[in-house]
Amino acid sequence: MKRFVLAVICGAVATSALAAGEIKDCKELKDEIEVKIQANAVPSYTLEIVSKEEGEKHDEAMRVGTCDNGSKIIIYQKNND
Repeated sequence: MKRFVLAVICGAVATSALAAGEIKDCKELKDEIEVKIQANAVPSYTLEIVSKEEGEKHDEAMRVGTCDNGSKIIIYQKNND
C-alpha cells in the first residue's frame, strides 16, 4: 500500500512539473522524488533513470517520473531487507 501511495505522490510531482511548463532535468527530478521517499521512511530502495523503452518494460506502479521531454523514465523499487 505504501508503494502505491508513493507512486501516486511521485506521479503527482512529475505531472505538476509538466503542467507548470517546467521541464525538469532527470537528476533534479530524481533528487526530488528521493526526498519524498525518505520522508516516508522507506529503509531500502532503488531509483534508476532508464530509457523510455526500458522503462515501459517495468510495471506501471514502478514508474514514478519522466524526464528529458519524456525520453527517460525514473523507476522505483523497494528493496527487501
